[in-house]
Amino acid sequence: MNAGLIDLIGSVAAVLTTVSFVPQVWHSLKTRDVSGISLGMYSAFTIGVALWLVYGLLLWSWPLIIANSITLALAATILGLKLRFG
Repeated sequence: MNAGLIDLIGSVAAVLTTVSFVPQVWHSLKTRDVSGISLGMYSAFTIGVALWLVYGLLLWSWPLIIANSITLALAATILGLKLRFG
């Protein structure tokens, strides 16, 4: 498989998984309701995304770097809301 196709697949996957967090962040910011969000799960998830970002940086993989930077910001927002309002 050629590198362009591999990057395209990674980019599409990155966009889809990253965009999937936007409705939760929007809802949480708007309502301040984070009662249904697990602190343990979001803590582990946020750390995991941070490590994926480090991995992407070490590989210099733009799909991993961009997607995980955005996902980390979104997950950290939800985690911060959970810590503040949860």
